[in-house]
Amino acid sequence: MNKFLTPSEVRQLCRTEDITTPTPGLAAGYNQANLVILPHAVAFDFLLFCHRNPKACPVLDVTEVGNPEPRLVAPNADLRTDLPRYRIFRHGELIQEVTHIKDLWQDDFVGFLIGCSFSFESAMLAANIPVRHIEENKNVPMYKTNISCQPAGIFSGSLVVSMRPLPASDAIRAIQITSRFPKAHGAPVHWGNPEEIGITNINQPDFGDAITINPGEIPLFWACGVTPQVALLQAKPEIAITHSPGHMFITDIKDEDLTNW
Repeated sequence: MNKFLTPSEVRQLCRTEDITTPTPGLAAGYNQANLVILPHAVAFDFLLFCHRNPKACPVLDVTEVGNPEPRLVAPNADLRTDLPRYRIFRHGELIQEVTHIKDLWQDDFVGFLIGCSFSFESAMLAANIPVRHIEENKNVPMYKTNISCQPAGIFSGSLVVSMRPLPASDAIRAIQITSRFPKAHGAPVHWGNPEEIGITNINQPDFGDAITINPGEIPLFWACGVTPQVALLQAKPEIAITHSPGHMFITDIKDEDLTNW
């Protein structure tokens, strides 16, 4: 898939179901976002959860009730169709994965777009820092941790992290670069021994794909926007819809502009 597609072109290809695969590297230079859709009755609890856990849940946009258009970050886009793949949860149970949610949309739905670490990868690549899952054409590996999020209303749970392995010299530069992107999870929350944050087998991620870790490389862990999915499993709302891990919404916001948000 051509990485030089514009955000609107990627969204259109998602709408026609010509893109149903993970989005790392697509529309290079533009912000990618996690998606959570909830009924209005529990939307404030979730917004408070995001406010209390900004590393994992940096909010980029919130839609008007019943309106699937994210007017702030992608005017004229449609959250019902413009992602490659969605997850449907009912009462905390994952029911299915689908390529659109037009038939599931409700008049009381509120959509949340949350910053994604894919957005700082362009800056890493521009600095000649390798991103292993892009090199291997895989989804980023993601792990549940023993780090608890701050609860809010019905929502609570453990932090999920994404991992990128780097040699020590590149790791220091990656920390410096990603710290400039607080709306894309910012600097890593941990690096080094994964067992210190409850990851017992780094070769078996909870979400995404296992990737190569070369001898001497340090695994770096960033807060991940899949964290809300863990909170949804515990909160058990009547219905919730999210992106499928790695299958993000691509906004019209340039990654470089996130440093000013």
